[in-house]
Amino acid sequence: MDTRVDHIVGQTFHGREGGIENAFRYSVDYCLLDPETARGPSLFSRNTRNLTSLHDTDHGGAPGQGRGSAWVREVLDAHQLDKCDGPILLLAQPRVLGHVFNPVSFWLCHGKDESLRAVIAEVSNTFGDRHSYLCHHVDQRPITRHERLSSRKIFHVSPFQPVEGDYTFRFDLRADRVGVWIDFRSGEERLYATLTGRRKPLTNRAILWAALRRPLGSRRVLGLIHWQALVLWWKGARWHARPEPPTEDVSR
Repeated sequence: MDTRVDHIVGQTFHGREGGIENAFRYSVDYCLLDPETARGPSLFSRNTRNLTSLHDTDHGGAPGQGRGSAWVREVLDAHQLDKCDGPILLLAQPRVLGHVFNPVSFWLCHGKDESLRAVIAEVSNTFGDRHSYLCHHVDQRPITRHERLSSRKIFHVSPFQPVEGDYTFRFDLRADRVGVWIDFRSGEERLYATLTGRRKPLTNRAILWAALRRPLGSRRVLGLIHWQALVLWWKGARWHARPEPPTEDVSR
């Protein structure tokens, strides 16, 4: 049973090409843990209030109605991914003083040999909608850090992106660092996003330092998202009306 909670002091980069170009980078704090067993330091809690916390209701299903790892197992069973019979880890931003917004978090599904076999990318938009993309090889072989997995985009994320297009994901998960790359293409337009950072055990000192360096946690991230939307609007990016979200929770 793994009770460790890891802290990812990450850098996220977003770049936009084709038509309106834009790029930005900022630091962000993620946690990597087994939500069913992890305990963490005293300033981090599971399903209770604290300076930082992680709640099952925030992940694994609709926002505020999540069921955590139980939902993930149901998804794996529904898609007959029987080789995902090992640890299930969650890579996500924690709540800070009770607030959280994760543009994307990741369920990392392993085999008994602890190799990565599937990833569920849990995507949320600022309108309160959520959709998840299930990434895996057809033969369920391990996902290596050099491989790219594709999904058809069917979920509205930003009013400055079309829904039509394709995602390509790449994952590099090591004992000392984490890397995730997402490449979205729609015609001549391209948007690529990255999350990279060192992986260390979460400590009270790290939590306090992050609270000083990056106050308000995901509230800050939400503010930066709206600021970049204003920048794109000022540059003349095309506005896409929000469609109804997909009826299914998960697609491949």
